[in-house]
Amino acid sequence: MIFETHAHYDDEKFDGDRVELLSHLLKENNIGNIVNVGASFRACKDSLKLAESYENVYAAIGIHPEEIDEASDEVLEWLRENASNPKVVAIGEIGLDYYWVKDPEGRAKQRIWFDKQMNLAKEVNLPVVIHSRDAAEDTFNTIKSYNTQDVKGIVHCYSYSKELALEYVKMGWYIGVGGVVTFKNGKKLVETVEAIPLENIVLETDCPYMAPEPHRGSRNSSIYLKYVAEKIAQLKGVSVEEVERITYENALRIYSKCKRN
Repeated sequence: MIFETHAHYDDEKFDGDRVELLSHLLKENNIGNIVNVGASFRACKDSLKLAESYENVYAAIGIHPEEIDEASDEVLEWLRENASNPKVVAIGEIGLDYYWVKDPEGRAKQRIWFDKQMNLAKEVNLPVVIHSRDAAEDTFNTIKSYNTQDVKGIVHCYSYSKELALEYVKMGWYIGVGGVVTFKNGKKLVETVEAIPLENIVLETDCPYMAPEPHRGSRNSSIYLKYVAEKIAQLKGVSVEEVERITYENALRIYSKCKRN
């Protein structure tokens, strides 16, 4: 079975076939557990609803850096209260995204709420799902400061250097690998996968985005994770079955509230 560690089935692009996918199509295509990841406050609520509706679906709840304007003490309290739900397995996706935000004040606000949500993860004893774009140093420094306090997690949709990935590995973190590893311009991620142990890789789609080759540009879903597993197997010189088995066990370790499917 394949463990889908990062999906967005609450997205409107799944309105036409969400029930069919989550009810049986994914399992029929070798997909076991699925973590649906919140970004906005509404998406967190929708992710929790999905998790409570389907046995093999779990939720991560957190405020994405691009949605930080809706963050508040009230929202933080909602996250805290719902973190104890048996189907909530992580705080995320949280982090930093400097791609669109250039002004120092906006970036500072992101860092404040990243820190607050990292502290929340420590308080409720949950791992984190990290979003980081054009913010490698600030993200790593924040994570490193909490890593000494036993907050672990996944760097989702990893896009930085193999050298930095190895630093995350040293801290016991996991690297989320999705469709980009199959792209012709995905050289950095290919190099990262080659450099780090398979024991520190988890499979993800970020669906409905980032569909792998040969479906690049179409709506992504967990069904396409087989292409990611095949590419990793090729890079590592192991069987696809071994990639699926090891990454499944990796995901169970970091998402420790999930049941084996």
